[in-house]
Amino acid sequence: MTTTADNNKLQKILDIGIALTAEKDPNKLLHLIIKAAMDLTNSDGGTLYTVMDDTLVFRIMRTISKGIDRGADGETINIPPVPFRKENICSYAAITKKALNIPDVYKSDLFDFSGPKRYDEFNSYLTKSMVAIPMIGSDGNAMGVMQLINAMDENGEIRPFTDEETRILMSLASQTAISLSNMAHLKEITHQMWSFTEAMTEAIDARTPYNASHTRNVAKYAGLMVDYINSLHEKGETELFFTSEHKDQLMLAAYLHDIGKMIVPLEVMNKETRLEHRLGDIEKRLEIIGLKCKIDILRGDMSTEAYEEMKRKIDETDELVHSVNNAGFLPDETVERLNGIFGYEYHSPDGAEVIKFLTDEEKNCLMIRKGTLTAEERKIMEGHVEMTERILSKVHFNSSFAMAPKWAAEHHECLNGKGYPRGMSGDDICLESRILAVADICDALLATDRPYKKPMPKEKAFAILEDMAKYGQIDATLVGYIKECI
Repeated sequence: MTTTADNNKLQKILDIGIALTAEKDPNKLLHLIIKAAMDLTNSDGGTLYTVMDDTLVFRIMRTISKGIDRGADGETINIPPVPFRKENICSYAAITKKALNIPDVYKSDLFDFSGPKRYDEFNSYLTKSMVAIPMIGSDGNAMGVMQLINAMDENGEIRPFTDEETRILMSLASQTAISLSNMAHLKEITHQMWSFTEAMTEAIDARTPYNASHTRNVAKYAGLMVDYINSLHEKGETELFFTSEHKDQLMLAAYLHDIGKMIVPLEVMNKETRLEHRLGDIEKRLEIIGLKCKIDILRGDMSTEAYEEMKRKIDETDELVHSVNNAGFLPDETVERLNGIFGYEYHSPDGAEVIKFLTDEEKNCLMIRKGTLTAEERKIMEGHVEMTERILSKVHFNSSFAMAPKWAAEHHECLNGKGYPRGMSGDDICLESRILAVADICDALLATDRPYKKPMPKEKAFAILEDMAKYGQIDATLVGYIKECI
């Protein structure tokens, strides 16, 4: 017949099983299992060891009558590990994978109990009944050993551990080992994910000297915003809050947001000026035209007035091309001057040869109003976002990081719908993507290693961010947050 005590014990066992499954911290898990095992058996002492390099390392130590409770927070217990020797009861349990139940340590010659006896002598204690239960992992090897000391009866007297208690403890140890195995497996998967991310980050940033720290800076700025949001939450100033897992997922998205740049041609990625190598072509062409004009005038095929006019056009073109090549923003006045030289040509005296001062491609580059990329080159650069999405779609992300690819692929979307690649707008763009967008632009403005601009003071950078927020490109609240953070 089942008694109330049996029902209570069964309920405790079920509750422990649920708790073991729910606990994600290995140190807390080990402390939980020892505490639960001691509670079920009414034991005074408990020690939990884990296997490391053919030794048993002390992880948890509890002795109720002595007020000892160590290891719950992961603290190191400075006691030498127990070597794998069969004369030691815990080592024997780990080596043979068998549970051991000793009714009276002082009446047993099965193992070397000199250690517990010395402890008793120095601490006025009596170690009598003992069990050692191995924790067997999914690979069939012992992950650790649970040792309990001095089961107590209802009168507070030391009694032997029962066979039923040993079986229950074996079940708990098995559940604990499974939980630890799952934690270790998840940790390994997570480590593998982060190591892959670090490798990709290194590869992306190493492709060009002009983005050497960009990926890490975006992650840094995103992390700062998250921490700031959480600080506001603690003050009751916002309902937003990021758990550590949520933050980790956002950090992964930040580190992977530019992985698509792996396929962007370096001549586009590293384009420092509007013309790049084309400037040398123009210089050589203008020099050749000048020499041809000299030959023409020496042969009498060109008048002095015509020669002087050609020389003026060559000098004007050379000066304007060099000036525009490294300029920041082109005002209307400069654009008008460019249009004025685009028609300049050299014609040979017999009309057989015509040399344009500038090719159509060079004209296209010179007419870039801001930055260094032509419309075609900018399209190639913007294509890195779609490539990021394509690359990450081939990678399996577990549930902890499942949203990272989506956030990474949306970091160039704008609230006003003028972003890319999909032209998303408003609430369709999630908070995490907005954070990455602000972090990305912030680093682009503050960066000191970009080919197309000089370093910018923080005040000016934040003025630009605020202006972008004003016109609905990025989230104004997040701009305020990043300004507070930096």
